[in-house]
Amino acid sequence: MTPDSELLAVFAQTNSEDAFAEVVKRHVNLVHSAALRQVSGDAHLAHDVAQTVFTDLARKAGTLARRESLSGWLYTSAHFAAAKIIRTETRRRDREEKFMREPVNESAPETEWEKLRPALDAAMHELKESDREAVLLRYFENRPFTEVGAKLGLNENAARMRVERALEKLRDTFTKHGITTATALASVISANAIQIAPANLAATLTTASIATAGTGTFTLLKIMTATKLKLALSALVVVGGITMFMIQKQALEKLRADNDLLTQQLTQLQADNEGLSNQLAAVGDAKSLSDEQFNELLKLRGEVGVLRNQLGEIGKLREENKRLQAAQLDPNAQRQEILDAEKQQHDVMMQKLDDAKQGVLAFILFADDNQKQFPTNFAQASLYTNTNYTEQIESHFDMTYQGSISSITNVSETIVLKEKQAWQALNGKWMKTYGFADGHAEIRTEPNGNFDDWESKHTIPSPNQ
Repeated sequence: MTPDSELLAVFAQTNSEDAFAEVVKRHVNLVHSAALRQVSGDAHLAHDVAQTVFTDLARKAGTLARRESLSGWLYTSAHFAAAKIIRTETRRRDREEKFMREPVNESAPETEWEKLRPALDAAMHELKESDREAVLLRYFENRPFTEVGAKLGLNENAARMRVERALEKLRDTFTKHGITTATALASVISANAIQIAPANLAATLTTASIATAGTGTFTLLKIMTATKLKLALSALVVVGGITMFMIQKQALEKLRADNDLLTQQLTQLQADNEGLSNQLAAVGDAKSLSDEQFNELLKLRGEVGVLRNQLGEIGKLREENKRLQAAQLDPNAQRQEILDAEKQQHDVMMQKLDDAKQGVLAFILFADDNQKQFPTNFAQASLYTNTNYTEQIESHFDMTYQGSISSITNVSETIVLKEKQAWQALNGKWMKTYGFADGHAEIRTEPNGNFDDWESKHTIPSPNQ
């Protein structure tokens, strides 16, 4: 069987949909099952989480092709994507779900899986990355120890020891949270952790992920369901459209005035040119002229050359004005220009969100391997993401916290990355991108461009400050 790394490398080099489809097919059950648990069984949200994960996989195929195993990366990505989506959905649905839940039979004993299921993914993410990868390969994907060892670069016995130690750590984590099982923990996870994803989901995710990764954009529906920009982007499109129409109207009036002025200038220059030409004709043969007359002739010829150049430039400006005026008068062209401007702004926003998300993800992965301590510089975080990506993030973002993640009371409201410079949107408002300690990213809008008060409420000092 062709390794995942080779399939990703083929996809990165040739954009082969078949190669990517095979990778999705192999891992869709893992991603979908993890997403389904974390979004409380909501199939639609689980689909959105899986879509986000495999879109990221398609975008980073070249970098991830160097990994022997994708399971840990996919599982972690599903965790962060689910946390981001469910944060926005839970508040809205809590009240409705409270009335829709079926009565609980207090006398009926809980099954082992029902006790573990709500806490499984959170407990898994308390493990180190290497331990989490070992448990995923052995008990989520039910691979034999020989395959686990090959994925982790260990022999069979070393792989067995790694898995057993990781399982003990996982059991200790459950016990710490008051969860114990009478049945063997390994058996419960192996039997229930992975569920078969809906039919055709792999094919749907493959097509959508490649398309989304290729264009660098999400559909409006995806934005509405997957980010905190649901209302902001809708308002931005409406206000931006009105603003663009006003700008177009003002530009049209200015173009008409410029065109009239250019016509007057052209008429005057043509008259001047004709007068100079007559003077040259009257001068006659340059050989019969005195030195003073000859110098005057050269001066006149120079002025004629300048005038001709000016006439040529004015002609070009007139043609450009005609083209712009025709575009202004064409409703379809107006709409297309507005759509192009909105799409360009949308692409920029999505790239900024993705940069912030990848930055805080690298910080969290670093903390996971370093006793919960965030990195103190971008070079440390670069070990957990592409180097070029890190340079791009460092050039546009500042780190705002370098302490322990355990010291943060509210990770979803605490900024760890903030964009260096605010930027102005189509509607005139100012925007700035932030990454938070729980792994999600947001774009904040302020009418006057002053973000200081809001930032101070969502920033905590590092221990060494």
